[in-house]
Amino acid sequence: MALKFLEKADEKRFRKLARWGLLILVLLTGWMAFQASTVYVDYDFEKFFPEGDPETKFFLEHRQKFESDNDFLLIAIENHNGIYDWDFLEKVKDYQIRLNRIDDILYTQSLVSESEVLSSGAIVSKRPLINFEDRDLERDQRLIRKNVELQETFVAKNEKSLCIFLKHTDYLSLERCTELLNYIQRVSGQFEFDKLRIAGRLIGQQFYIDKMKVELVLFLALSFVLVCVFLYFAFRSLWGLLMPLMVLLLALVWIVGFMGWIGEPLSVMMTTLPSIMFVVAVSDVIHFLSRYLDLFREIQNKRLAIIQSIREVGLATFLTSLTTAIGFFTLLLVSVQPIQVFGVIAGYGVLIAFGLTFVMLPILIFLLPTPKYLEKGPGESMWTKLLNRWFVKVIRNRKVILIIGVAFVALFVVGANNIIVNNYIMDELSDDEPMKVDFNFLDENYGGVRPLEIAVMLKDSSDTFWSPQALQDMEKVEGYLTDEYGATVKISFVKMVKVMNRSMHSGSADYFKLPSKERDIRKMKRALRMAERGGGISMILDSTKTTTRISGAMPDWGSLIVNEKNKDFEKFLSEELKGSPIEVKLTGTAHLFDQNISYLSVSMVRGLSLSVAIVAIIMGLLYQSWRMVLISLVPNLIPLIFVAGVMGFCGIELKTSTAIIFTIAFGIAVDDTIHFLGKFKHELLKGKSTLIALRRSFIITGKAMILTSAILCGGFMMLMLSTFQGTFWMGALLCLTLFVALIADLTILPILLLLIRPERNLRKKIN
Repeated sequence: MALKFLEKADEKRFRKLARWGLLILVLLTGWMAFQASTVYVDYDFEKFFPEGDPETKFFLEHRQKFESDNDFLLIAIENHNGIYDWDFLEKVKDYQIRLNRIDDILYTQSLVSESEVLSSGAIVSKRPLINFEDRDLERDQRLIRKNVELQETFVAKNEKSLCIFLKHTDYLSLERCTELLNYIQRVSGQFEFDKLRIAGRLIGQQFYIDKMKVELVLFLALSFVLVCVFLYFAFRSLWGLLMPLMVLLLALVWIVGFMGWIGEPLSVMMTTLPSIMFVVAVSDVIHFLSRYLDLFREIQNKRLAIIQSIREVGLATFLTSLTTAIGFFTLLLVSVQPIQVFGVIAGYGVLIAFGLTFVMLPILIFLLPTPKYLEKGPGESMWTKLLNRWFVKVIRNRKVILIIGVAFVALFVVGANNIIVNNYIMDELSDDEPMKVDFNFLDENYGGVRPLEIAVMLKDSSDTFWSPQALQDMEKVEGYLTDEYGATVKISFVKMVKVMNRSMHSGSADYFKLPSKERDIRKMKRALRMAERGGGISMILDSTKTTTRISGAMPDWGSLIVNEKNKDFEKFLSEELKGSPIEVKLTGTAHLFDQNISYLSVSMVRGLSLSVAIVAIIMGLLYQSWRMVLISLVPNLIPLIFVAGVMGFCGIELKTSTAIIFTIAFGIAVDDTIHFLGKFKHELLKGKSTLIALRRSFIITGKAMILTSAILCGGFMMLMLSTFQGTFWMGALLCLTLFVALIADLTILPILLLLIRPERNLRKKIN
């Protein structure tokens, strides 16, 4: 309809429409630019929790009863001569005092501030772990070593460092987190320690946000340079460079403006989006502009060349944009909010880029002066010769190519079966990243940094945790966690009771156990009621007295090992807690991350299946042939199998960043196939034979396929400069996928088309 209207419009009317169109686009772009200015950078790791999942719901309810299991910092301070040095300990004490003066720091705990509580009847006394008055370090050292709960909590195994536990206000805003971290770092800078390391959500969040900002600018700058260089060499003119750039920059403004309009910040997933959109959008521009230049050289009429270009490549380009957008939209099936948002905005961006290419670019071409010298350059004949030779070789060796292709697929199917689903807390960072070095130090010396959170609930609300059976069962659970699971229990009801029992017996280590006398239990209950009035017990026991918690830490083994340990733990619970008055359930932020990774593999298969099904339906409707549907899918499933095989053979683990590449890659890779099949159908409708139609399709679309694949691969290769491992592998694997897809389209696809439309005397004709 629109094309027929444009064809009927004369030169004057066409120019008037172009001017009105340009004015509307300028106004809309101005509004989008304003919206883009409101976009901000954010990193909220909790958005990666599976949405609508019962585990997530349970964790959020559990957290409301106690406190956040992740709003704290661990500060490890090293002294190369050992921690039992008065100068060092006095500096640590002064440092801790200054930390406590900062707003939003609720409290700090360490060896220099904590005391051992002793009780004898009604008399309660405290004995400092480090007594700065008596200054007897040998005695203090014996006391600390005796209290086993202090080991790997406040003091490292080798006693070369101690740890300050810093609890800050839960759920601070991003701005307040930044301010608080700046205060902490400013205070830390006033002290000269051999080494001071900080780990926790606060510093991790700031690190990721700073890195995201740097990489966003880096990728945009590199994408811009890459596109400029590529366009100049592709079209060999300033006109061929500036025209596409105006469209691409406009598309970028519209994409970021859309994010501002819906109030969506730039997350760690979104930092790659602008550069991805930059290189994806240029594909549409190249297909349109290449065809326009060829037609203009023939007919020397801008209006007719524009209309004919839209007619010839418009439908194929729309279908390629649609399939690419579908690849992104299927990420909505992943129940992780940042991935869903990434999919929606990327899909929107692809469609916007298509719309601007076929609206903005024709307007600019028509209204702006045409270069005086537009003629067929030497590059055209070079491409024709190279692609013609390639085509002849493919057809002559079609049987060998098919055999190699089948063997190739079989080999990498085997590799795909070896893919491992795994995830680490600091998975995104390389081992030499300073923050990861600090994290690993704390992980090795303080029983692990990966949070462990377990909810313990009474099955009968009329029961009590003080019952002998409940206490013994909870002790049994903690014993398993320590001895078999490999975790360090930091806070628990049982641990509190054991500490109280030891305190009631003059601090004797022999009494760090559950009390055996009813009289001692009654004393503890009274002491607990006193603690409850002070508010200190709320971190262990909820207000209803029906839920308590076991909170601790473990090394960052990775979700693969942790899931196996969790299975063994669940088996232990089912066997050992039969008839128990308590129910035990794993929860916490780390547990939810593991659940997220488990869901990803299922979501990936579901999303990819939907993407393949939709593309199959589109191709079926377009070509009215189930054989053409199969032919359109085969060359694009091969690269996915190849990449899955590479991941399996090379030990590249399936995680959030690598799982989503399959649906994205399929949506992008199928573009070349659609362009090739579209041209093939167009040539057949002209009455040409299968071989001639294939040859012309191969030569005409081959150049654009190679050029667009080259710039896409170049764009994705830039992501390999990222310090985030996930971004690195996303770039590397997408680049690899698109390269293999191009090879498949230039080899397997023509052979498959010949199989369904055989040509008589093919050997004679190809020679």
